[in-house]
Amino acid sequence: MNRKRSKLLVIIGFINFFFGYTQDKPEVTKEYANEISTIIKSKAVQLAMNTIDSLDEQTIDNMVMLTEIPAPPFGETKRAEKFKDLFIASKVDSVWMDSEGNVLALRKGEKRNKLVVLDAHMDTVFPQETDVSVKKEGNTYTAPGIGDNTRGMAMLIAVLDGMNKASIKTDADIVFVGTVGEEGLGDLRGVKHLFSANSDIKIDSWISIDGGGVGRIINGGLGSKRYKAVFKGKGGHSWGAFGLANPHHALGNAITLFVEEATKYTQIKGPKTSFNIGRIGGGTSVNSIPFESWMEVDMRSLSPKRLLEIDSIFKRSMKNAEIKYNSSGVENKVTLEIIPIGDRPSGTLDKNTPLVQRAISVTSFFNIQPKLSTGSTNSNIPIAKNIPAITISRGGKGKGAHSLHESWTNINGTESIKMALLITLAEAGLAQ
Repeated sequence: MNRKRSKLLVIIGFINFFFGYTQDKPEVTKEYANEISTIIKSKAVQLAMNTIDSLDEQTIDNMVMLTEIPAPPFGETKRAEKFKDLFIASKVDSVWMDSEGNVLALRKGEKRNKLVVLDAHMDTVFPQETDVSVKKEGNTYTAPGIGDNTRGMAMLIAVLDGMNKASIKTDADIVFVGTVGEEGLGDLRGVKHLFSANSDIKIDSWISIDGGGVGRIINGGLGSKRYKAVFKGKGGHSWGAFGLANPHHALGNAITLFVEEATKYTQIKGPKTSFNIGRIGGGTSVNSIPFESWMEVDMRSLSPKRLLEIDSIFKRSMKNAEIKYNSSGVENKVTLEIIPIGDRPSGTLDKNTPLVQRAISVTSFFNIQPKLSTGSTNSNIPIAKNIPAITISRGGKGKGAHSLHESWTNINGTESIKMALLITLAEAGLAQ
């Protein structure tokens, strides 16, 4: 974004603040509108935002470089080491990797009265061998994982560089964090560690960069339960051992029973709840009775209570299917094992939470309509603990997330970086 656009946004922002909001926008109190306008008037903050504009090309270079380092869940170390090097080059008070593999960069505050985290996860959904070479066409960059979430990682460096160039001082400590294991079977392991008894830091506020459309503010955690259900049997030849208990047959019965019961439950009026059988497998050949049959199941709900209830339906359905199949006259029996592979808690932060209000105020200042929403992100963990936490947008225009043709287009890309800067400064407090 150029300086003329920045000045225009300042004018538009003040109009928005002092002449109210349309009814389809979340309300923000005058207190937070005034707070953000005061921060933006600061010459140091203006310098930081101009610096972010001037570093646009470097930010994109960082995004491309990080994207081309594979980082599947449980394989983020090489990318993490490079991210750590970028923080060292940008200068912070200390940088380290914790025992889980998260990268942490501390920028000390003047009062050190609380600790605010600005986070971007480092992992992708793609296997190690995936071609992650970045292709550029105009202002569009295409590669697996380039939006989700190396763009977020590059934004953290840009926010830090803007603050350092302007010599901005905050009351609270700010820790820039690159987390591991946000995707898939990573099951939020990085952020779970940071809020565990083994964490190196005690976090008071959490801001993740991992959102979609500009203006989307995630203040609700969409909870999920994930399992691998495995039916096992003796196995044998399809002709010679015909009549032997078949794990595939048992699994088929289990799927039918679960889908019937879960469908009835999700049709009951209440907070949205979903279920999905995403993968199935097992067996060795077409003419062999398998010794193992498995499926992976994902269940989600906006309500912690309903999530537990559909979780119970799943477990009960699996056990009933095992009993029913083994009672059908088959030779030998199948056995059932249910293996937890994912557990994300749900919860919602009140829209009047100061951090949420600050995000709404900043978004509105940029003449963008804020939209409060629910998602499954790193913020789930602090939200479930009632710790102020939000997830905000990467900006630009992303397409094809979690696909081999994922792309990110630089349309006003620095705008979201400035928004991340202002929300972080508001939450940490500008030192007087």
